[in-house]
Formats: sequence, structure tokens, C-alpha cells
Amino acid sequence: MSAKTQHNNILYAIIGFAAAVAVVALIGYFTLGREPELIQGQVEVSEYRVSSKVPGRILELRVKEGDYVKVGDTLAILDAPEVRAKMEQAQSAENAAAALELKAQNGAREEQIRGAYNVLQQAKAGLEIAEKSYQRIQRLFDEGVVSAQKRDEVYASYKAMEAQCKAAESQYDMARNGARREDKLAAAAQVGRARGAVQEVNSYIHETVQTAQMEGEVTDVFPKVGELVGTGSPIMSVAVMTDMWGTFNVREDQLGGMEVGKTFKAFVPAFNKEIEMKVYYMKDMGSYAVWKATKTNGQYDLKTFEVKARPVEKFDGLRPGMSLIVK
Repeated sequence: MSAKTQHNNILYAIIGFAAAVAVVALIGYFTLGREPELIQGQVEVSEYRVSSKVPGRILELRVKEGDYVKVGDTLAILDAPEVRAKMEQAQSAENAAAALELKAQNGAREEQIRGAYNVLQQAKAGLEIAEKSYQRIQRLFDEGVVSAQKRDEVYASYKAMEAQCKAAESQYDMARNGARREDKLAAAAQVGRARGAVQEVNSYIHETVQTAQMEGEVTDVFPKVGELVGTGSPIMSVAVMTDMWGTFNVREDQLGGMEVGKTFKAFVPAFNKEIEMKVYYMKDMGSYAVWKATKTNGQYDLKTFEVKARPVEKFDGLRPGMSLIVK
């Protein structure tokens, strides 16, 4: 056998082996099929953090992790002596402003009014005497008995007493009428300002008793009794168990049938059951998230979308963190 014949035989054998492998692969592909791709998500729940507007020391924790609370239940009590001191200051300022307003509304004291009245009566008496003196001098001047200089001096005294009488009358009217309208309004505004300060401090006092704003389950308690917490520092987290949903990260070539408003089946391994879920949110996760690159083989890149769906019907026992499987 020649070398060329031997070479051809080896080449035919390799080609035949490759063809056999290809045929077996095609048969396996079409007969066995492919395993369906699974999308795994998890159950999530709304949470809110309990925190105070004022700093203080944890005096008492009324609940612990795992407790179920209702709206209005007391969760924690803080000790804030600085706030109580501010309340005393605000109340004192309110009392002072109220006293000033009362003074403005009541006007002058009774003794001041009587004093202004007596001064007025005294001025009227002096005016009466000055007027009579002027009339006598005027008659004597007309008869040529006194000089014009004397008549002018008495007339000036009469006019001065008349002006003094008007001034006393004005003082009496002012004492009787009380404070000006603007002063009364200013005093009332001061009272309103002081009351606002009291209400503000009172709201801070209410912050020392933290209550549940929504019904739910306490998931975390951060500080211990006796520890200091700052303004806005979280004291505990409460999960709103009535607001649950599932979150899935789905590649865009697997989005078939997943549209906002559409329903699909999800398997819950914890209960070995399927539940029906309805999509309400869908958004791409951006280039920083999971991104399958396929351009090297002449196709296109595939982005990942975040899909959120809620159970169509209430499912008892469903807990945050449980897995959800979608085929």
C-alpha cells in the first residue's frame, strides 16, 4: 500500500468519526431537548424605620424583634431632660406675653386715670381764673386805666393756661382709652409667637414616646436600653407584612410574557406550591448591572431588567426572603 493511499484512509477515518459525533450530537439535541431556564427571585416587603426628632437616652423598649404591632402601639420611650427644660422656658415666655397683652387691653391703672383727671380739673380751674383776670384787665384797658403792656402780659398768661388745660385733657383721654391699637396688636402677636414656641416644644416632647405609624412586624431593634440616640437615628425597623412583592432580575431574552399588568406562575419552594403573580413594575438595571455580552459571536448584548410582581391573592405564611422560581 502506497503512502498516499494510507494518508487518504486516515483522512476518511477522521471525517467519518467527526460525522458520527455530529450525528450523535444532533440526535441527542432533538431527542433529549434542553432543560428550561429558571428565573429565581425573592419575596420582599415594605419597611419603615422608627426614629425620633430629638436626641435622647433609651429609657424603655416596649417591643422586641418578631413582635407584631398595630397603629398607635408604644414602641419605645426616650428620656430627654433638655426638652423638658425648653418647655418650662417656653411656658414662662408665654405667660409673660399674656401678661403684657392683658396690660395693653386693660389700659392704664385706675390710680393713673384718677391722677390724670385731677390734673385736668386743676388746669380747668387755673384756666377759669386766667380768663376772668384777662376780662378785668381788658375792661380796665378800655377805660384807659392800665397800659397795653399789662393787658398783653395777662393775655399771654391766659393763653398759656388754655394750652395747659388742653394738654391735661389729652393726658386724661389717653389714660382712659388705654394703649394704642398698634400696641394691642403687637402684644397679641407676641402671645401668638410664644404659644407657637410652646406647641413646637410640645411636639418634641411627643417625640420621646415613639408609636407605630403602620401595622407590621418588628424586624430589627438597634439600640439597647440606656444607650443614647441622635436626631433621626433609627431605633427599630417595622415590616409592613400586608405589602409584599417579588423581585426578579430577568435577562431581556427571557422577558416573554412578562409585561406590566400581565400575570404569571411562580413556584414557592418553601411551600412546594405555585402562586399567581401580577407584574406592576419593570425597569432596566443599567449598564452597571448584570449584562450578558454576546457580540463576540456576531449577536448582540443582552441587558437585565428588574421585574416586580405582587401575588394576585393573599398567601398565608409568605415571608420576606423566600425564594420564587419562574420557568
